Amino acid sequence: MVLPLVPLPSSVTESTGALSLTTATRIIVENDADAAASVLADMLAERTGLRPAVTVDTVQPGDIVVRRTTRQGEKYSLRIGEEVQLEGSDAGLFYGIQTLGQLLATDGEGGRLPHVEIDDAPRFSYRGVMLDVARTFFDVDTVKAFIDRASSLKFNHLHLHLSDDQGWRLQIDSRPLLAERSSTTAVLGRPGGFYTKDDFREIVRYASTHHMVVVPEIDLPGHTHAIGLAYPEIVEAPVMNDGLLAQSSALEQPLPVAGEPYLGWGVGHSSVKIHGGATWEFLRDVLTELAELTPGPYLHVGGDECLGTAQADFDSFIERVTALTTELGKTPIAWHEAGSAQVAEGTIGQYWGSTTPAGTHADDARRFAERGGSVIMSPSNTAYLDQKYDADFPLGLDWAALIDLQTAYEWEPTTIVDGLPSEAILGVEGPLWSETIETLDDIDQLIFPRVAAIAEVAWSPAETREWVSFRDRVGALGAVWDAAGWEGHRPTEIAWSAR
Repeated sequence: MVLPLVPLPSSVTESTGALSLTTATRIIVENDADAAASVLADMLAERTGLRPAVTVDTVQPGDIVVRRTTRQGEKYSLRIGEEVQLEGSDAGLFYGIQTLGQLLATDGEGGRLPHVEIDDAPRFSYRGVMLDVARTFFDVDTVKAFIDRASSLKFNHLHLHLSDDQGWRLQIDSRPLLAERSSTTAVLGRPGGFYTKDDFREIVRYASTHHMVVVPEIDLPGHTHAIGLAYPEIVEAPVMNDGLLAQSSALEQPLPVAGEPYLGWGVGHSSVKIHGGATWEFLRDVLTELAELTPGPYLHVGGDECLGTAQADFDSFIERVTALTTELGKTPIAWHEAGSAQVAEGTIGQYWGSTTPAGTHADDARRFAERGGSVIMSPSNTAYLDQKYDADFPLGLDWAALIDLQTAYEWEPTTIVDGLPSEAILGVEGPLWSETIETLDDIDQLIFPRVAAIAEVAWSPAETREWVSFRDRVGALGAVWDAAGWEGHRPTEIAWSAR
């Protein structure tokens, strides 16, 4: 039997037999595991139609025991025999429930769980997905649905790309014109929008209940055209580049014009005024409010594709903005180009280059580790969830690569940047940029099933990962996604189960 486990646990031992879940099944709570027991009861009710009683009692055959431990980290153990024994910290219990949900087969009268012993822990501490809400705005419910999908695969960070040339997406009390003037549109003239502070707090709260940390990004000093709609005094006039001109012509998209919403998706033309006093007053206001809203340890400050900014000015800006972020009590994250600068000690780099680094990309990434930081691996030709599966796929772009499921799976984070110690890799992130998507269905089409491949790269031991095994397991997992209504793309090379 192929167990539909993705990401693959550290240790799995199968045995014969199965445990049936019936109306007599109970959830036995031990050591204050009430929150996890409630999550499990909700999942079982949704999947089987049965809601087990949650109680503190003597364990009987057929029961599910949920035991909270005081050990730190995300480890858990799951034993399924005459009863179920699930043990872990708060996060570990949550991840164990996701594993149990993958194993659960329903038959209309309850459910069945195979006899198995699992001991599990993640390879990397940072396992992220990114949602670009700047180019296309997605409401709070859609972000929550994205969290549901990601957390089911044991991702623990949600990177929200909150600003770009096409729009600004967060209420800032000290800078009210951002919501009033910079949030009204999106790419190709789609409807705009922004999150109120209460909206953002609700996203953070919901993410926390799914053991995900929100990582907000304000992209700087480039990707800032929308800021100029509200505060033109701090933004430079657009600087055209050959790539922007060629893309605009090929796609019949407008070029950026100062003071007008930018509806295309070309990059590299915008910048804040690097040395302006008003710029730094603005940034202190914005980043202070964002830090106050964000309970997690990170603020992402961008740093990519500043094609019209002189290198010395860019380096000066990055040095200053990472220092400001540190001063506000947060660890800065920046795209790998920022490694050219003297980033603040401990700044984390996010590598988005190819698995075969070009130009200075590898050097830039290494410098984060040299300055006491670490690196998140997001190679664009394997981990970018917005790229097309094949040339004919109706959604997505293809500037980085055509990324089929096997390509998304078969890469190793530690072999990309020569000289970067494996211990300096904080983790893995799969970004979803939103130029071509508008709905939750569109999101599902691009992330499923590739997000499962990224999840396994981030969680499972490198020595156990193998394409044929993953192909079979993800095919069996498709029925779980179907039951949840997460239809997505179903590549024909996978034997999808209707279990």
